[in-house]
Amino acid sequence: MYLLKTTLILAAVKVVYGTLPSAADSHEWRAPTATDVRSPCPGLNTLANHGYLPRSGKNISIPMIMDAALMGFNLGPDLVILAAKLGLLSGNAPTTLDLNALALHGLIEHDASLSRNDFALGDNLNFNETIFSTLANSNPGVDYYNTSSAGLVQQQRLATSLATNPNITNTLKEFVIRSSESAFYLGVMGNPLTGVAPKSFVQIFFREEHMPIAEGWRRPNVTITSEILSPIEDAVAEL
Repeated sequence: MYLLKTTLILAAVKVVYGTLPSAADSHEWRAPTATDVRSPCPGLNTLANHGYLPRSGKNISIPMIMDAALMGFNLGPDLVILAAKLGLLSGNAPTTLDLNALALHGLIEHDASLSRNDFALGDNLNFNETIFSTLANSNPGVDYYNTSSAGLVQQQRLATSLATNPNITNTLKEFVIRSSESAFYLGVMGNPLTGVAPKSFVQIFFREEHMPIAEGWRRPNVTITSEILSPIEDAVAEL
């Protein structure tokens, strides 16, 4: 009877939460396999590549995203919950999503991305080195990015999209998402109080979707909430 109850409980958990990461997962980085799926978001992809989310990238629930963001990046639930809920709209399953479905244009994915092509211009799912070069080459002469460089990069990426994409989507929603993403990479890969991040950490994060632990990065000691990250986001948006 005990075994039957345990089996039923585990089956129910799988229905609600999707395929849970293994408790024995050591969270080392592994490249996705040919059957794994990934999103336009380097943060979610990094969490999957390290096993905080299912490495398959499939059947992921809101609680799983929130737990992974906290364990992997020390991001508070208030920063994650809205985007996670919106992500469910990318597919037909009522309680889970697959990461590649987040390429759905205009939901969370957006034009003038820091590392992906515009939807109307080509592949909006996978990393694009040419697109990323705007950020990679910014703030010359120093080894860090900050709110000033992030704001200028955001302006440059938007200017390029406006000049090349006649079908660009550029509303207040997209502006807010772009600014929050810039604050995210500065705060999580750098100092969440100052918004200064080592270039090497940020570049590994985007290019390899990898936590740069070997290079010296450490999970932030303080849980990053919207209250902590908002000043960085505001500073980026004001440029």
